[in-house]
Amino acid sequence: MKIGIPKEIKTNENRVALVPSGAAALVADGHAVIVETGAGQGSGFGDAEYREAGAQIAPDAATVWAAADLIVKVKEPIEPEWPRIRPGQCIFTYFHFAASEALTRAHLASGAVCIAYETVELPSRELPLLTPMSEVAGRMAVQEGAKYLEKLYGGRGVLLAGVPGVAPGKVVILGGGVVGENAAKIAAGIGAQVVLLDISVQRLRHLSDILPVNVQLIHSNRHNLLRHIANADLVIGAVLIHGAAAPKLILREDLKAMRPGTVIVDVSVDQGGCVETIRPTTHENPTFIVDGIVHYGVANMPGGVPLTATLALTNATLPYVQQLAARGCKQALRENAALLNGLNIIDGKVTHRKVAEAFGLDYHPAESIVD
Repeated sequence: MKIGIPKEIKTNENRVALVPSGAAALVADGHAVIVETGAGQGSGFGDAEYREAGAQIAPDAATVWAAADLIVKVKEPIEPEWPRIRPGQCIFTYFHFAASEALTRAHLASGAVCIAYETVELPSRELPLLTPMSEVAGRMAVQEGAKYLEKLYGGRGVLLAGVPGVAPGKVVILGGGVVGENAAKIAAGIGAQVVLLDISVQRLRHLSDILPVNVQLIHSNRHNLLRHIANADLVIGAVLIHGAAAPKLILREDLKAMRPGTVIVDVSVDQGGCVETIRPTTHENPTFIVDGIVHYGVANMPGGVPLTATLALTNATLPYVQQLAARGCKQALRENAALLNGLNIIDGKVTHRKVAEAFGLDYHPAESIVD
């Protein structure tokens, strides 16, 4: 199979979908790997390394898209890339369709096979391709939040760790999944006061066994949320509903109860965000202020640490890429239930219920199409 690796063109997205060692493994399996020139540069991998691994270096994106049967990316194809998609072409990447009707309709019209990293799901309900980037984003959320708490950036001027004689800052985390767990570890590790809210008592019990004692675990409801964000210094949105848009937990009116200069880092922004006033931003212009509250809405946070993020991502994705290449996309979908869960669009049909519900589209069970 011909596997294409185009350069990511989303603003300040420096990750690449395949590292040279992954290219070598695919070439050893008998496949052709076509990498756009400069695709790995942002993550520290030069064209020469891909050539040494046996990959072909294409002069531009058009060549990659035209040649490849399987396109492997990091982020969803954006509008300039849509005309390059061919009917029957398989695209394997993060899509987050439920956050964008335009993106969804463009891929329905393309006739492509769209497999989303974020909905590949194991029987245990683990999301193996979302987990590594959620780990990165959760840890980065504290790092970025701490920076934008500085007065220079509009923050309250609070040091999360505090100092002897001065209380540490308060971090409130909404959601106890992979993002929330990792954010709590980092925030607690630097000595902040940490409150984590989640609707699952079972999940809170699990977190109580693994998180430090300076993480307070609270059942999430409207009353508890409002009580804790009112005196927070940093609020981290870490809510995920598999394949669906995030629920709005913090409303515009709630900002009035928060202290000016509080920072919100909404990691769930790529699924629409759990804060009503959030909108996607970029690493170049990451924040904006609404009612005195600093909002950080970078939708590709791991792109800020591309070397770490690329290695973590490709460790997880390569086995699935190898299966798609070896068996062909549709056969691999038939044989691998986790991959089938990742199928969102095929042959102009939506095969993920939450995506269909988000835009009032017809839902077609994936099993009925690939069998």
